[in-house]
Amino acid sequence: MKSKVFDKLEKQHYSIVGEHSAVQVCRWTKHSLLNMGECYKEKFYGIKSHECCQMTPWLSCQNQCLHCWRPIELSIKLGNKTDNPKKVIENCIKAQRKLLSGCGGNEKTDKQKYKQAQNPSQFAISLIGEPTLYPKLAELIKELRRQKKTSFLVSNGLLPEAIKKLEKKNSLPTQLYVSLLYPDEKLFREITKNKAKDSWKKFNQTLSLIKNLKTRTVIRMTLVRDLNMDDEHIKNYAELIKKASPDFVEVKGFMSVGFARERLGYSRMPRHEEIAEFSNKLLKLLQKYKFLDDKMESRVVLLGKDKKKMKIKEVEV
Repeated sequence: MKSKVFDKLEKQHYSIVGEHSAVQVCRWTKHSLLNMGECYKEKFYGIKSHECCQMTPWLSCQNQCLHCWRPIELSIKLGNKTDNPKKVIENCIKAQRKLLSGCGGNEKTDKQKYKQAQNPSQFAISLIGEPTLYPKLAELIKELRRQKKTSFLVSNGLLPEAIKKLEKKNSLPTQLYVSLLYPDEKLFREITKNKAKDSWKKFNQTLSLIKNLKTRTVIRMTLVRDLNMDDEHIKNYAELIKKASPDFVEVKGFMSVGFARERLGYSRMPRHEEIAEFSNKLLKLLQKYKFLDDKMESRVVLLGKDKKKMKIKEVEV
């Protein structure tokens, strides 16, 4: 039931917003408020961790990925009501403020950062679910841009038509991510549990599509030990990356958090050294890319074409 799933999410410190959205404060947001470090996205791209709102405009997803931290065992069925994008943003900010309210009384909190955090300048549209299923995603991103907020959209790539819609409406996010966890259709089916006949085809259509998009593009690889990071897969991964030709490739280790702990234990989390080794092998097949940066705490390596393009400029309205 919907309420049962929402209850579970709220126990894991999600804040349900309206009919189909949610917010959860990232631990790096809290770390930044305490001056204890920042998210790798701040290190790589320059966005401010304490000013980031981690949210989703759509809680459900077509996949049931093994590594996902959401409760995929409990189907999230949303109603027919579609919330207004401006209200979604407004209520997400209110929810974030409430979730952060306890930090305000902590004497270790950086007061200036806490004040800035009340009006986040960055929306990470990546919490759980699949954002491109939200029918008004273009309007949401356009409104974020109007408010001079940056947006990072993470998609599973199964709705190329939704990406085309964003392009047509001049509503592409500041940075578009497409998740890549599978080198071939066999592992795609095994990891996602997706049974739609055309889903692998649509994923590949998205890869081909993002090659020519006029926005920053990233392929995000999540690697799970003894599942999708064997050397035999590297060639196929390289071919898929070449098809997409993204600005950047994030090679990231699986983290056993949330509900993923019940499916894939801590032993499946690769060490940073393993991620770096995999990245080096991948680079040998990606002549246009080079090592740009890494963050050991997050077990992530950034590959890209041009280091000068890493930092994000001001939002163009």
